[in-house]
Amino acid sequence: MMKIELKSAKCRIEMDNYVRGSVLKGTVKAGVSEMRTFLSFETDAPADRIALLVRNAKQGCYAEQMIVEPVPLKSHIEVNGRTLKLEGITAD
Repeated sequence: MMKIELKSAKCRIEMDNYVRGSVLKGTVKAGVSEMRTFLSFETDAPADRIALLVRNAKQGCYAEQMIVEPVPLKSHIEVNGRTLKLEGITAD
């Protein structure tokens, strides 16, 4: 789409995650406190074109946007064909 020639492109993602509580007690809570992306390009294109490429890629990425702008998660659970409602988990 943008017709930018890249000789190479690399991406590395890091995250700081944690797990607290107990599975046996039903108090387990997992989470992520921070995510980092590292992008590296080899190209003859000017930096302002690469900046636009990166901005477009990040703003057009569903995964990144769900982190930056969280969306409601609505779960539907069935057990043996019957709806199972869990407070704070399943949709109303």
